[in-house]
Amino acid sequence: MATRNIMIVGVGGQGSLLASKLLGRLLVDEGYDVKVSEVHGMSQRGGSVVTYVKFGDRVYSPVIEEGEADFIVSFEKIEAARYIRNLKKDGTVIVNTQQIDPMPVIIGSTTYPQAILDEISAKGVHVDAIDALSLASEAGSAKACNIVLMGRLAKYFDIPYEKWEAAIEKIVKPNFIEINKKAFALGYNN
Repeated sequence: MATRNIMIVGVGGQGSLLASKLLGRLLVDEGYDVKVSEVHGMSQRGGSVVTYVKFGDRVYSPVIEEGEADFIVSFEKIEAARYIRNLKKDGTVIVNTQQIDPMPVIIGSTTYPQAILDEISAKGVHVDAIDALSLASEAGSAKACNIVLMGRLAKYFDIPYEKWEAAIEKIVKPNFIEINKKAFALGYNN
């Protein structure tokens, strides 16, 4: 199998690292060679966080260069725009429609770009937008946006649903498994 590349992008505190652990666990369990690399930036202060997940028969480097990503899973719209150059021409960006104001917007030096998803779509990119925050809240925790997005990503894979659930059971703390399973189902089915 050719190497496949997935970028998970967001801001600190959104759970992108848990999402990458879920994806990595699932892919290892499926027998793939998997490399995961995390770039934290100013994640503690709400800064950009990027995780690379590469898998295939044999993977030599965890880094995903410009134009190599098959998927970008974005926890926020601006983060999707920031990393869209990394997406392949026929790639897909799965994006949470949630708006998280970056510091320049918070301090009033600029405004949040309102047509960001339209601009991404205009580049010929397949955009799969989902209100992950509402679905996570419906599952029982607004913090489960990450798992809602993993549920949406799962729709693009030929890996049985039950195997995704088994990976959730392996990596999520026992007290949160049921909420995360609900969040995953909502992302998968909406």
